[in-house]
Amino acid sequence: MDLRERLFALQDKKFREFHSRLVPTVEPEKIIGVRTPALRQLAKEIVKEGGDREFLDQLPHHYFEENQLHAFMISSIKDYGECMERTRVFLPYIDNWATCDQMSPKVFARHRGELLEEIKAWLESEKTYTVRFAIGMLMEHFLDENFAAAYLEMVAGVRSEEYYINMMIAWYFATALAKQYEETLPYIEEKRLAVWTHNKAIQKAIESRRISKEQKDYLRGLKIKG
Repeated sequence: MDLRERLFALQDKKFREFHSRLVPTVEPEKIIGVRTPALRQLAKEIVKEGGDREFLDQLPHHYFEENQLHAFMISSIKDYGECMERTRVFLPYIDNWATCDQMSPKVFARHRGELLEEIKAWLESEKTYTVRFAIGMLMEHFLDENFAAAYLEMVAGVRSEEYYINMMIAWYFATALAKQYEETLPYIEEKRLAVWTHNKAIQKAIESRRISKEQKDYLRGLKIKG
């Protein structure tokens, strides 16, 4: 049984209809309808069987689920150099938020200095999901013990008309408010973000359980009306 046959064997047609609405940037006919846990398990099986490198060389893929498998396989690569090279090659092919957000290489956590240089380059990309991935990596790896105020500036400096970039900027600042409130608050007080992104960041922060009631009440007063 080849890989596509294995994917179609896992197909859930009702889930396909549901999931097609969640990833509107992907043509419905390119979605098979395989649930994420099943895809993760299949990716592990392919890696164990030794078929992952051959698959990773086969770009572009046709189906959404093939891109998902690609992201999961990259995420499992243990050698940083190979993982980063595979990431660089794959990023321009990503065409939806789900594949972008679910690619999270574990090895990056041990090479944050090198990763940061890549993030700076990705933020300058003209590709929507390359920029989104860069902001996601800053959120995942640089909002805790590796945090620096300069990273807030990097994200605040991104300007785009793309919904999926602006949503990630909002998500980043909402998370930054939860983790680094004092450093992040001036970006909201001084209205450093585009209006829609500013208000969305406040909305998402208010929905967070990690932000106090007093902080939420204050943030509500910082929304831009009109």
